[in-house]
Amino acid sequence: MDEEYDVIVLGTGLKECILSGLLSVDGLKVLHMDRNDYYGGESTSLNLIQLWKRFRGSDKPPAQLGSSRDYNVDMIPKFIMANGALVRVLIHTDVTKYLYFKAVDGSFVYNKGKIHKVPATDMEALKSPLMGIFEKRRARKFFIYVQDYNEGEPKTHEGMDLTRVTTRELIAKYGLDDNTVDFIGHALALHRDDCYLDEPALDTVKRMKLYAESVARFAGGSPYIYPLYGLGELPQAFARLSAVYGGTYMLNKPECKVEFDEEGKVIGVTSEGETAKCKKVVCDPSYLPNKVRKVGKVARAIAIMSHPIPNTNDSHSAQVILPQKQLGRKSDMYLFCCSYSHNVAPKGKFIAFVSTEAETDHPETELKPGIDLLGPVDEIFFETYDRYEPVNEPSLDNCFISTVSFSWI
Repeated sequence: MDEEYDVIVLGTGLKECILSGLLSVDGLKVLHMDRNDYYGGESTSLNLIQLWKRFRGSDKPPAQLGSSRDYNVDMIPKFIMANGALVRVLIHTDVTKYLYFKAVDGSFVYNKGKIHKVPATDMEALKSPLMGIFEKRRARKFFIYVQDYNEGEPKTHEGMDLTRVTTRELIAKYGLDDNTVDFIGHALALHRDDCYLDEPALDTVKRMKLYAESVARFAGGSPYIYPLYGLGELPQAFARLSAVYGGTYMLNKPECKVEFDEEGKVIGVTSEGETAKCKKVVCDPSYLPNKVRKVGKVARAIAIMSHPIPNTNDSHSAQVILPQKQLGRKSDMYLFCCSYSHNVAPKGKFIAFVSTEAETDHPETELKPGIDLLGPVDEIFFETYDRYEPVNEPSLDNCFISTVSFSWI
């Protein structure tokens, strides 16, 4: 290990593995280390025995849940936008040859106590029970404006500079009511709270266009795709990419202490008495806790079920967004469901997640609105975890720290 590297990457979470792969492809000499003996870090996928060990200690999972190895339960579940930046990275790096993806069946939104399919186009808006007939006409005009909008063609802007006009002002022009604004902002543009309303509208319009493009890409019922065998496959695929281009991997390396010179610049990483020198370090927040700050906490429930989420057209994979206003909260709640159709559970079994930005210390109570939509569950687990963001200046210390994400869709 006593060698010099361009970059040392600590932690095998998704972001770290993507960067490790891209840096290796770019010709840099990369050493990738993890204190764990498995890939994925906090975003790993667990089999049933590992899941039980994490949440129930020495208890054994009941036999009726099926074989442990048939389960791949994501610890940070995320669907991927079919036309989003990550898909472009996957194609650009040819990592797709290590992975198999399948479209997600449905995209839904919770409104006035019921689950509805998210209308993504002007035609779907006309059929949606979310709006009355006059509201549908107004929404259709807004959808057409968004679909036709082209940043480089002023004639599509209808005289509005969306870098200055707020989303609230843009929506006001079309006279849309609060319910419509709710599903546009949260279920189409995928904002997590209402701060976007007073920010420039360009970001929201781009997000809506990405949603529509992603729906069209696979002509499915949602804009999302998801890898077979769970999200834990992604870090491993990028790790393979890095290895093909000369990246060195070392799992099960304890401590991994980052070393600095007298100017505070990183000079290497020490583990088990050996130091690998480097010019830069990329890591998750747990490796440099004195250079990050806590910015929030996520509450999450993981449920094993024998049926799909009710009222989602029997979708074997689906996302349901519960906008904050519908629940009287400060941020949205998300239901994520996958099943044996994506090889994350045995036949007949479904894995559902309910997640939100924690506003209390009682996840069971806080997540109840989402859990109530699941119907009967075979088993359920609760947990909270902290979210961090870096506070260092990478240009001064050459440390590049990832953020612990809440959900990424």
